[in-house]
Amino acid sequence: MDHIAIVTALDALAHEHRLKVFRMLVQAGPEGLTAGAISSGLEVKPSALSFHLKDLVRAELIQPRHVGRQIFYSARFETMNRLIAFLTENCCGGNPCTPVSASTSSNLLLTESLK
Repeated sequence: MDHIAIVTALDALAHEHRLKVFRMLVQAGPEGLTAGAISSGLEVKPSALSFHLKDLVRAELIQPRHVGRQIFYSARFETMNRLIAFLTENCCGGNPCTPVSASTSSNLLLTESLK
């Protein structure tokens, strides 16, 4: 993924409604959801949703699929995976990273605050 595509994707996700739409479509899986289902699920007006969907399509994070008169939107998992790979490619100086659990993270913050 080139840097322009990465910035475009991150920019698209940097809005509350678009991030919620993307997460909803990731959870829906490859089948996706109709714009109506997304609008109802997030309580977003269809006109506002249309704007957000267009931005996510432009960023290649989602793709539309016509089925009869309906349009289904689904996440583009390959783009999501490339974005995650880019963001983590130099994680921990190139060494394998082990995720920090929430409890470990909380303990670290508590320990640091006590110093």
